[in-house]
This record gives sequence, structure tokens and C-alpha cells, in this order.
Amino acid sequence: MLVVHVHVRVKPEDVEAFLAETRRNAAASLLEPGVRRFDVLQESDSPTDVVLNEVYVDQSAADAHKQTAHYARWRDTVAAMMAEPRTSTRFSAVFPAEDGW
Repeated sequence: MLVVHVHVRVKPEDVEAFLAETRRNAAASLLEPGVRRFDVLQESDSPTDVVLNEVYVDQSAADAHKQTAHYARWRDTVAAMMAEPRTSTRFSAVFPAEDGW
């Protein structure tokens, strides 16, 4: 399993629009065969800080996600809403095992 945390700092005036577009992208992402989770997490004490927790069966699934129309729409729509470029951190799942996702 490949786990990706995408860290986004959103402009304060765009938080609601960003979350709406990100929810739409997350819901569509969960329909992809290689996506096991797609969580949208907003920091409690800093609502402009958002983390996307994405779990893919493998790198191919992550690559396929980036080829979808819904990802392209999300990427293009939210680009101007970010206070700074987004960053990501990649992990290999240790627990739960593959069948636990």
C-alpha cells in the first residue's frame, strides 16, 4: 500500500470553496479501483491547514488517479486558492496489512 499525505495551506478567504471542491474530488477518487482511502482533514486550530490522506494499492493506482478528469479539475480549480504550493509525503503502510484497508 502506498499512503500519500498532501499538505495544503489555503488562503483564508477560500477555505469553504477549497473544501467543497476537495470533497467532490475525494468522493470521485473513492470510485477509482486502486484507491482505498481518500480523507480530507482540516486542522482544528488552524482551519487553513488541510491534509489529504490518500491510500492507493500501489504506485500505478496513484499514477492513474492523476490521469482522471476529476483530479485535473481539482488541481486547476484549487491552484489559486492555495497560500503556498502544496507538498506531499509518501509512506509505505506497515499496519494495517494490505487486507486491512
